[in-house]
Amino acid sequence: MPKTIIVSNRLPVKVTKENGNLQFKGSAGGLATGLGSIYKEGNNLWIGWPGLLINQGIERINITEKLKDENMHPVFLNQEEIKNYYEGFSNETLWPIFHYFSQYSVYKEIYWESYVKVNQKFCEEVINFIEPGDTLWIHDYQLLLLPEMVRNKFSELSIGFFLHIPFPCYEMFRLLPWRSELLTGM
Repeated sequence: MPKTIIVSNRLPVKVTKENGNLQFKGSAGGLATGLGSIYKEGNNLWIGWPGLLINQGIERINITEKLKDENMHPVFLNQEEIKNYYEGFSNETLWPIFHYFSQYSVYKEIYWESYVKVNQKFCEEVINFIEPGDTLWIHDYQLLLLPEMVRNKFSELSIGFFLHIPFPCYEMFRLLPWRSELLTGM
């Protein structure tokens, strides 16, 4: 039976560690609240980062199993990816440009390289779950390259993309050295 696969930078739950124990707390954010009824239905799925740095090992297995029971699948990020992809390119490069604060935007090649790498990491996780007839719904500026990456592997797949922040005018967007790659990615 066809399913909807939601992909966002963060899952609708945040995994934390308290006194050495893993805790799973639901997000009160608008995306999680608005799409809660969709990913919980049938065999639908939500893929994203659980919000915690988890090294290889049993904790990753435990998190993956717990999230599977809730129709979610984690994409684990390492410290460098969190720093360069999330805090770096997503929040120091894209976010300021998209909100018309170009004077605060930081352009570092290492940020861009990490952004590409992490979008590819998300792609590799997503393609493990795609079946004929599925719909892929990708969310927000952290994953602007993901639609093209998945499309290159599944040309017939129905892919939706929703940007949750304003898209900048041409004069702002053209400041990004990687603007062509970002547009093609979307």
